Amino acid sequence: MKLEDIDLLDRDRFTRGVPHDWFTFLRNNAPIYHHPEPKGPGFWVFTKLDDVTAIGRDARHFSSEQSRGGVVGLEEPEVEAEWVEQGGNLMLTMDPPPHTRYRRLVNRGFTPRMIGMLEPHIRELTVRIIDDAVSTGEVDFVIDVASELPLQVIAELMGVPTEDRHKVFDWSNRMIGSEDPEYSVSMDKVQEAQFEMFLYAQQLADRRREDPQDDIITKLLSADVDGDALSAMDFNLFFLLLAVAGNETTRNAIAHGMNAFIENPDQYELLVSKPELIDTAVEEILRWASPVLYFRRNVTEDLEYKGHQLRAGDKVGIWYVSANRDEDVFDDPFRFDIAREPNDHIAFGGGGPHHCLGANLARMEIRLFFQELASRVESVEAIGEVSRLRSNFIGGIKHLPVRFHRQG
Repeated sequence: MKLEDIDLLDRDRFTRGVPHDWFTFLRNNAPIYHHPEPKGPGFWVFTKLDDVTAIGRDARHFSSEQSRGGVVGLEEPEVEAEWVEQGGNLMLTMDPPPHTRYRRLVNRGFTPRMIGMLEPHIRELTVRIIDDAVSTGEVDFVIDVASELPLQVIAELMGVPTEDRHKVFDWSNRMIGSEDPEYSVSMDKVQEAQFEMFLYAQQLADRRREDPQDDIITKLLSADVDGDALSAMDFNLFFLLLAVAGNETTRNAIAHGMNAFIENPDQYELLVSKPELIDTAVEEILRWASPVLYFRRNVTEDLEYKGHQLRAGDKVGIWYVSANRDEDVFDDPFRFDIAREPNDHIAFGGGGPHHCLGANLARMEIRLFFQELASRVESVEAIGEVSRLRSNFIGGIKHLPVRFHRQG
């Protein structure tokens, strides 16, 4: 293999599966690599866990600000996000100190107490979804199972009525999957989905202001830290972030986890026989899945990093999916091992200001799902091909036809 064989902008290559051979080559031969692009200056690619973590934690030199280019998209030209013009703050595309103040506000809805209160109800939702699927016997695991749990959880969190929940699923798919032929829509349709979601969030907020509850929406709307509060647009953007990030990423982690168990049936048998392994299994599923493949950062000033000269304005891609297979960190990284310890993966971003706000919620959902599945289902059999999302940003599985075999 040669460096010029690697094209991380080739979405079709990702549709066939993450190009781990490329990332392995980069880690071993060019862990810091300036990748060309057809119509722009190119971008830096960081593939080792230590570097990905260090850059993710260094907001001073590696910015997430939308005005500098944001966190998604490595190519030119960049399309200005419409919400920027409307004065909103999206937590993903902010740097400290404004990001720190904003995060303190939204943290009010994600305290251990708030998440802990949800566990019994999330377990009920999980059991209902699994029992429905198992009674059917053969299902599309992604559509009928993996998408349902995070969708219902996010809907519960944000007070979305049952009859409206699949609107959130549709909006999310239109915004994230727009490069995939199955979900492909025009930029007008993407912005339309964004507008519909904003309008819906505003209606939810208005209802909660009239009728406060002991829930996350009320906590967010009433949050006040040192005189700071969420504006209407801030709340709408947070609803968008939670609906898309909380829905897409957990759905794909569960789908990748199921596919890993199908490809490694000994590991599923191990979980069935040793349910006490559930916590290490969750961490291995997260490492294996790495649902967000990369985030972008933007260099704020000229600097040297490990002998490489980076210039102000340079684009940087920090590739979590590569870092989570780093041979210097993980023994036998291409082995799916639910008993793996230690497991210092960075599926949630590796700490720093942008460490995933919903990490504990996602862990709970994955834990409850596979805990309840393993107690009911002896084995899961693939009855069709895996269909993957056409994206170099989200590691998504669109379809996974399976047959469940009950215990006993």
